[in-house]
Amino acid sequence: MTDTATPAPKRRSWFAYLPLVLFAALVAVFLVGLRGDPQRLPSALIGRPAPQFDLAPLAGLDRPGFRTADLAGHVTVVNVFASWCIPCHEEHPFLMELAKDTRIRIAGINQKDQPDNARRFLGRNGNPYALVGVDPAGRAVIDWGVYGVPETFVVGRDGTILFKHVGPITAQVLAGIIRPEVEKALAR
Repeated sequence: MTDTATPAPKRRSWFAYLPLVLFAALVAVFLVGLRGDPQRLPSALIGRPAPQFDLAPLAGLDRPGFRTADLAGHVTVVNVFASWCIPCHEEHPFLMELAKDTRIRIAGINQKDQPDNARRFLGRNGNPYALVGVDPAGRAVIDWGVYGVPETFVVGRDGTILFKHVGPITAQVLAGIIRPEVEKALAR
């Protein structure tokens, strides 16, 4: 009589499951990352003094240029814009609305733009900026940590960057984000 007992099943080593576990972990990391808000890009400059800059005025415009010293003593909303930027055209009416608040000052940094185009843009749509500095090579905005236009900063009276908004200002952003951040800056 022969023994026909079935052999015991082989136990798999935990190493066999390692690729599956690593893949699941990678998927989880990507899913968590995708749930983030792209408008809330981190800025290492929040809570720090604004960078040193000295930008020439936009030629042919009746506004002075913009430099670091202009931030002292005022709550300033700094907006990086360009005439070739479609979202800048969309946000412009909301900047005009914000400019009616006499407690603050709005300063513009015109990035990588042709002076004639920038003047036409402001002439056609109105000029919300008390100061307009020209950054033709885009070097100053790099120091501000700008990813692209438009971007908007709220700067306190002491020249400290208090808030950064990436993307265009909409009615909802103006009412729900920018105005509350300006109020916080004014209360400091």
